[in-house]
Amino acid sequence: MKKHVKFTVNGDLKELHVDVQRTLLEVLRNDLDLTGAKYACGTGECGACTVLMDGEPTLACLTLAVEADGKNVETIEGLAQGTKLHPIQEAFVEHGAIQCGYCTPGLVMQTKALLAENPDPTEEEVREYIRGNLCRCGNYPNIVEAILAAAEKLR
Repeated sequence: MKKHVKFTVNGDLKELHVDVQRTLLEVLRNDLDLTGAKYACGTGECGACTVLMDGEPTLACLTLAVEADGKNVETIEGLAQGTKLHPIQEAFVEHGAIQCGYCTPGLVMQTKALLAENPDPTEEEVREYIRGNLCRCGNYPNIVEAILAAAEKLR
């Protein structure tokens, strides 16, 4: 069964007819060609698919696309302004917080939510907030450093 949904993605209003069983991740990647959010575990354990829905970190692999109806969805593709990276993205590059890059979009979106909620987090608060985002490269020291630097840039 399909349902008509209307939601905003990165500032653009989208109207789609989607199967009620399709995930937000499938719709973002396959229908809207927004491939930044990654499919990894499919069970909500890794955070690679994290997007923001009405400002809240959301696991797109566990969220049905129909749940986005009437909401504002932000993906990694919506952060940069043309060729100018968002300060969070800049900090991740500057602090070597990107290795293979698979976890990076989810971590960047999680960081955006964290810094909106708490613009001056401690290292412990950063580690707690990103605990659901797995980096298989084990690059956590650089990731935490980048998040703290991004917080400073945004203040």
